[in-house]
Amino acid sequence: MNYSKFAVIGVGRYGSTIARGLAEKGAQVFAFDPNEEKIESIKDEVAFAVTMDATDVRALRSQNLAEMDAVVVAIGENFEATVLTAVHLIDLGVKRIIARASGPQQRLILEKIGVKETLTPENEVAYVVREKLLNPNIVSFLQLPDDHEIAEIRAPKGVVGRTCDDIGFRNKYEMTLITIKRQYEMTKNGEDCTEQHIVGVPKEDTVIQEKDTLVIFGAAKSVERFIEINEAL
Repeated sequence: MNYSKFAVIGVGRYGSTIARGLAEKGAQVFAFDPNEEKIESIKDEVAFAVTMDATDVRALRSQNLAEMDAVVVAIGENFEATVLTAVHLIDLGVKRIIARASGPQQRLILEKIGVKETLTPENEVAYVVREKLLNPNIVSFLQLPDDHEIAEIRAPKGVVGRTCDDIGFRNKYEMTLITIKRQYEMTKNGEDCTEQHIVGVPKEDTVIQEKDTLVIFGAAKSVERFIEINEAL
C-alpha cells in the first residue's frame, strides 16, 4: 500500500503512540511539539521532528502542512491550543484534520469551527486511529489474535454495482463478508432523514451499493489488499 505523509502535532503519550504506529507501518511522519524533551524522545523514530508552538501560524506555515495527507492535533490538556491550531490548519488549507477532544462539548466546538474528525483518547485506541489514517475507507475495526480483524469499511468504488459472487470475497481475497450496513432514505415526523440498517446475511446475488458499509472478517493484509485493489479501479 502506498502510504503518504502525516503530521502529528502534540507528541505526548497518545500522540507519540500514533506517530510511532504510523511510522512502523511505513508512513512518512512529521512530529511537532513545543516540548523539546518530547521531540528528542521521538526524533529517531519518525521522518522529521521539530520543537514548535503550533499556535503560531507563522511557524505552522513554514512547515508546508497543506501538503500532508492528514494532520493529527493530539495536544493534551490545553484545549484552547487545540482550537487555535485547528483554526490555523483550516486557514492553511490542510485537507484532512483530526483533532483530539475530551468529551462531547469539546467535540461540538471542534465541529462548529470546521473539524470533521475528532478523537476521544478514552474511546479511540491509538492503533485504531493509525489504521483509520492509513486506510480512510475503514470506519472501525476490531483487532483479533494472529493479525486478523473484523473491519467496517466504506464500499470501495471498484465493488459498487457488483454482486458478492462477482467480487469473490472468499475466493479472491480470502475474506468473509459478514453483513452490510446500508443507508435508507426515510421520512420521520414529516422530515426527510437517512438511517443505516443491517441488510442481513449477504447472498451471492446481493449487489453492493455506493454508500454501503461492508463488515468483513479476514487477515489485516487481506483487508488492505482488498481496499487497495478496488480503490485503484
